[in-house]
Amino acid sequence: MDLTFRNWLHQHASAGWTRAAFLFSRMGDRVLAAGLLVSLIVFVLLRWRRAAGWMAVTMGGAVALNLAMKWGFHRPRPVPFFGSVPDPYSFPSGHSLLSFCFYGVLAGLIADRIDSRAAQAALWAAAATLIAGIGLSRIYLGVHYPSDVIAGYLTAAVWVSTILVLDHVRRVRKLRKHLRKKTSEGA
Repeated sequence: MDLTFRNWLHQHASAGWTRAAFLFSRMGDRVLAAGLLVSLIVFVLLRWRRAAGWMAVTMGGAVALNLAMKWGFHRPRPVPFFGSVPDPYSFPSGHSLLSFCFYGVLAGLIADRIDSRAAQAALWAAAATLIAGIGLSRIYLGVHYPSDVIAGYLTAAVWVSTILVLDHVRRVRKLRKHLRKKTSEGA
């Protein structure tokens, strides 16, 4: 599957698609890093401490997972179609993993504070398009196999789901503690 899809995609290469792929690829690298820094600063300035914490924990864990998996699997990168070979290993796609975590969590944190369903849908659609474009760009440029991108997305989905579950457990415990305190005060 990896080679078949990779070669099929490369057969449809054009100058315009290549420019778009490099742009999307930067959105999962340099732009993402700058966006992370800006979002953390904005969250702190807006006193969205929980959002800043969410983002910091999500991205810190995503970076750790990406590095651990790359060094654990040691999968060599394919020969790139465009540009030079990035370092170090191919599996999973760090661009895919990190973009899923960053843009997905950012969309969730902002959507949670928006009342308009249409605006929420547009935000989620933009995040999904960006995440998909970043993953596809890595395959198009030839620096990843499709399975690297899929593994990046799946790893991110498991990580973000784990964070959601832990946050839910934390909120339930906090609510129970509050209710016990209220009950004991009323007795």
